Amino acid sequence: MIDYIEAKSILSPLKGGPDPYFGIKYNMNLYRGCQHQCIYCDTRSKVYRIGDLSHIRIKKNAIELLEKKLKSLRNKGTIGTGSMNDPYMPIEKKEKLTHNALKIIRKYNYPVHIITKSNLVLRDLDILADISKTYVAVSFTITAISDSISKQIEPFAPVTSERLLVMRALSEQGIYTGAVLTPVLPFITDTKENIAGIVDAVANVGGNYIISWMGMTQREGHREYYYHKLDEKFPGIKAKYQKYFGDSYNCNSPNADKLYKVLNEKCQLNNLSQRMKFWKPDTPMQLDLF
Repeated sequence: MIDYIEAKSILSPLKGGPDPYFGIKYNMNLYRGCQHQCIYCDTRSKVYRIGDLSHIRIKKNAIELLEKKLKSLRNKGTIGTGSMNDPYMPIEKKEKLTHNALKIIRKYNYPVHIITKSNLVLRDLDILADISKTYVAVSFTITAISDSISKQIEPFAPVTSERLLVMRALSEQGIYTGAVLTPVLPFITDTKENIAGIVDAVANVGGNYIISWMGMTQREGHREYYYHKLDEKFPGIKAKYQKYFGDSYNCNSPNADKLYKVLNEKCQLNNLSQRMKFWKPDTPMQLDLF
């Protein structure tokens, strides 16, 4: 189901300033819901009050709101998009909200960080190149080196190999890009082979960084959906989750220590950073008095 809604605001400032992982000061969500339907998506949690994640709501006044906000905003900071849905899900090809938002961001010289799984980001390569004069980062969520596994857990998103090709294309054009290796799904993707394979692949296509956490989150609303999909796709795994995690929010992989060791060693060998470079405001030059 797809419909159009009027939004009251389009930029949400993060409490406490820029987040420590991506350097984002403002969140931008141009859509509600997501067509990729990843089985692990925390956006299904009742706390967000999104409802049916497959119900796509297009914020028809988003660009007007964004222009008005950036025109008056005094505290410049990195705008992040992709935390609640993919800004390049299939509907974006027709609606072009992300495309037009990036034009506004370019107009006002704001930095931007994009999280996506989609090859549609290449459509906006020329705009991203312009924004990169201020700051741009494009992070690809990569959870499984195996295309068959990625198709099971991220059913309507481009598979991992396609995301890596797009990362290569961006890197070759000088765009700052890398991977978000999270979530790591306990008993499914939490293997040394998977983590090592992802790090090697990101390095091979010219990625600059990998941000990772060896686990996942579960909350009411999301947990029930995820367990239903585990029964459907990975029979027997749900019982392990119930035994190990109960109703816990943070579900760290039982293999976390070993996986972090693999991650650290592989990143060091491949010269991949585990921290992103953030946008920083220009510091006025202090003139000598004498």
